[in-house]
Amino acid sequence: MIRKLCAALMALLALSANPAAGAGAATKLDRAPIDIRDVASLQGGARSFVNYCLNCHSASLMRYSRLRDIGLTDEQIKDNLLFTADKVGEMMNVSMSKKDGKDWFGAAPPDLSVVARSRGADWLYTFLRGFYRDPSTSTGWNNLAYERVAMPHVLWTLQGVRVRTEATLKNASGKDLSDGQGGVRKEVKLETVTPGSMTQLEYDVLARDLVNFLVWMGEPNQVQRKQIGFWVLLVLGILIVLTWLLKKEYWKDVY
Repeated sequence: MIRKLCAALMALLALSANPAAGAGAATKLDRAPIDIRDVASLQGGARSFVNYCLNCHSASLMRYSRLRDIGLTDEQIKDNLLFTADKVGEMMNVSMSKKDGKDWFGAAPPDLSVVARSRGADWLYTFLRGFYRDPSTSTGWNNLAYERVAMPHVLWTLQGVRVRTEATLKNASGKDLSDGQGGVRKEVKLETVTPGSMTQLEYDVLARDLVNFLVWMGEPNQVQRKQIGFWVLLVLGILIVLTWLLKKEYWKDVY
């Protein structure tokens, strides 16, 4: 019984350590080249988020006014990003209810305030670049990172239409590589059949910027937190040395 409880606990810990394990865990995640100190990237990500994501997904824990932290003025926010509210101080909410979202898509679109903290930047980057045409789904789209996702590919006009292909991997002598389970190893690729308005590089940059903004939005103060943490550790290190010297002075007659 104890062994079973331990095994169950280890499984839960593994799932919590890997946010992508619930969907598309077998997919190799692409490294997201993000930098939350890149203000231009954050501003581009905010623009993409408001124009393409905020129609269905809310960010109810984020105020528009926090966009000042990435170098935007109130006038820029009002003129270019304030589409779902009247005042800069309001939350990033949407008018679509959860019931409507469930009726239209089969599942209510999740709030994206802290999605980067729950999923991870690499998963989001892979997800945004992993859509392909699949007539068997209700939306006509599927995703390598999230099999049979309910979300349609809202960026398809930018990226283009892609289809999934599989090729059997072979060794140097030309023989099929085994997957260790009686089958053969296959490499999954996405091929573009209809180009979008962006090149692949341009779309990757857009996806990078969007993920960068989502990571920043999950914790806008993370840069300051890390900077403060460095100085706190430095001060603690100095105090440890002073404490050790003080202890040595007090106990020198004993030892």
